[in-house]
Amino acid sequence: MARRYWNTNLEEMLEAGVHFGHGTRKWNPRMAPYIFAKRKGIHITNLTRTVRFLLEACDLVFDAASMEKQLLIVGTKNKAADLVAQAAIRAWCHYVNKKWLGGMLRNWPTTEMRLHKFRDLRTEQKMGGLNHLLKRDTVMLKRQLSRLQTYLGGIKYIMRLPNIVIIVDQQEEYTALRECITLGIPTIYVTDTNSDLDLADISIPSMMTL
Repeated sequence: MARRYWNTNLEEMLEAGVHFGHGTRKWNPRMAPYIFAKRKGIHITNLTRTVRFLLEACDLVFDAASMEKQLLIVGTKNKAADLVAQAAIRAWCHYVNKKWLGGMLRNWPTTEMRLHKFRDLRTEQKMGGLNHLLKRDTVMLKRQLSRLQTYLGGIKYIMRLPNIVIIVDQQEEYTALRECITLGIPTIYVTDTNSDLDLADISIPSMMTL
């Protein structure tokens, strides 16, 4: 197999503050092997290990994409939401960047029904069908469409359960993570020093969780 080279620049990661972890009072002891030092009450992560896991994640995602597998990126923190959407759209991935609806993966038949409803409403709106309804019905359906766009807009083209889920923050997306574990869906997540690395297939210790 040809060796792959990914753009991982330690100097740029240092400048971006990727090495800064949580405060020393809020940390998970399981993160100890990945902590380099303590500075002014803050844990400093070992960037060489961060890079190692990041490269593993890049290889996994590359292989999955080359086999046309379904990838889903989840990041609903306000600071991360727009970046998640931009990255996912650029990479042709599905994404959830608003509230994670409980059971989105675990109760997949229900999610499929919502997606079918969402697609039908979008089609109806594009064809001008909503304009021929009573004003009250039009307002109700447009409100419903807006809500579906907010929560399901990033997965409107997904046709089956994702093969890999990339999670931006373990603490924030714990419900999504537990659903993936229950269903046996491989996960990659960016984790801080207050998280549990053992819950994902590949964990990337860093402050990229924003």
